Amino acid sequence: MIHLAGPYLLAAVLAGLGTYGVLARRNAVLVLIGVELVLNAATLLLVSVGASGGDRWAAGNVLTLFVITIAAAEVCVALAVVLAVHRLRGDIDLDRGRDLDRDLDRDLDQDLDRARP
Repeated sequence: MIHLAGPYLLAAVLAGLGTYGVLARRNAVLVLIGVELVLNAATLLLVSVGASGGDRWAAGNVLTLFVITIAAAEVCVALAVVLAVHRLRGDIDLDRGRDLDRDLDRDLDQDLDRARP
């Protein structure tokens, strides 16, 4: 049986780095990497707790599979959105997210003006 201080410390470091990445970065891909670090910290905690206790149902391992599945789906959807934004604007800076809404409204207004007789 391993001592749990190591995995708990590693999970805390991963969660801290991930939180910093989400809060401090403006690049969408780096924010996604931060979210993945937080999810990996949660996974490490679930596996550690599952391995330390005498859980009859192996809930830590089962929940880890759910977290991995959700993380994979989240990355697929988020990367698709990032790719679509990059094709539309040419960059993936999150500070310009409000500009995207204005650009879409302006394009819609131009399309409506062209459609009017």
